[in-house]
Amino acid sequence: MTLDGTNTWILREPGATRAVVVDPGPADDEHLNAVIDAAGEVALVLFTHHHADHTEAMTRIVELTGAPTRALDEAFCTGAQPLRDSELIEVDGLELEVIATPGHTRDSLCLRLTGEDSLLTGDTVLGRGTTVVAHPDGALGPYLDSLAHLRELATEGLVGRILPGHGPVVDDPEAVLDFYIAHREDRLDQVRAAVEAGATTPREVVERVYADVDPVLWDAAELSVRAQLDYLA
Repeated sequence: MTLDGTNTWILREPGATRAVVVDPGPADDEHLNAVIDAAGEVALVLFTHHHADHTEAMTRIVELTGAPTRALDEAFCTGAQPLRDSELIEVDGLELEVIATPGHTRDSLCLRLTGEDSLLTGDTVLGRGTTVVAHPDGALGPYLDSLAHLRELATEGLVGRILPGHGPVVDDPEAVLDFYIAHREDRLDQVRAAVEAGATTPREVVERVYADVDPVLWDAAELSVRAQLDYLA
């Protein structure tokens, strides 16, 4: 589910002493100590969404650094207010734009580095493969809207590189976003066909539509199917 694991991003303006840590990940001290060693003074911790593989370390990293934490969901904010869509965050010359991208989860967001053309996408866009629309928290309609918005940013030259929550860096965001959008449309067509062919439950749809996917991932695929069925309804 997490490919190579959850990517923790350390952002710092050249020459600055303070850093921003995005998605510190699991509550593993060896990992967190490595993050802190690389980051230096941590001014702020941000979360791209609430899933535990991104947020489990929240309490521990606050203990280790004293840094405030922020997310769209106030439950993951410590010593600071929730993030707002279109908000600009500045730390020692580093500027980040918050872009709400609901779909994978209701509280998913991306962070655009305004000084370059990089975009941190959390689980909205992965470095390899496609993501899950985690129904009922996630929803397909908002997800398609989020992908379209990111595609517009790429077309405008504002996003030239994706730094995902899982998997490798993406250097061709327009092609990947086109693939994500086409993939979702193809899956919707396949779900329609499965229902028309007699599938009556989400699991039966999964067995038809995701027959080429490792069955260990079928539970996750069923979340996306439920989101697709809800969208079609």
